[in-house]
Amino acid sequence: MLKIYGADLSAPSNKVRMAANKLGLEYEYILVALRDKEHKELWFLDLNPVGKIPVIDDDGFILFESDAIIKYLAQKEKSDIYPSELKKRALIEQWMDFTSIHIGGAMSRVLFNRVFAKFAKVEADERSLQDGLNFLHRFLPVVDKQLKEHPYLAGNSFSLADISLLATLDPVDIGGISIEEQDNIVKWRQALKSQDFYLKCHKEYGEKLKGIFKDRT
Repeated sequence: MLKIYGADLSAPSNKVRMAANKLGLEYEYILVALRDKEHKELWFLDLNPVGKIPVIDDDGFILFESDAIIKYLAQKEKSDIYPSELKKRALIEQWMDFTSIHIGGAMSRVLFNRVFAKFAKVEADERSLQDGLNFLHRFLPVVDKQLKEHPYLAGNSFSLADISLLATLDPVDIGGISIEEQDNIVKWRQALKSQDFYLKCHKEYGEKLKGIFKDRT
């Protein structure tokens, strides 16, 4: 059976779980205790020498990096959420790259400095935080315009690009990031969060983090 190694608060891990859910795959979800530094232990470094999640073990085939994983799973299943037609696939990959580089990078800056720095017991980097917010201010309107012109990120059909963006934006509420001005993103996001592939991952991203905050008070 497919094994997915991840953590509940990891957007890349959730991206893989959402994709596996959408593809109808059975899998074993294995929590990696980041707070206990399990990702630095030798058994995990044997799976991913970088010591990061997610990682999959597909009957002995080990793969890390979330975009590579979801492409592999979708292609293996010959799913139309990652079609084989060259130009359709290129557009999907374009928006996946855009999400990972421009949105994901900015989200990481904001989330680390607003939320996770306290767990790492380091001071927040205000310059990095502001850079992240500036990047989101610049790039989210690009996504919003695309979703105004098309029902889904890469065009008229749901694809891996939508899963990638949905998971990447999942922590906006916990991070105190307002997207209310991006009407088309808000509508698109609300519609997808009601679907089974999302709900099988979690009902709301913030549920897990609220539990951690409660434990620390």
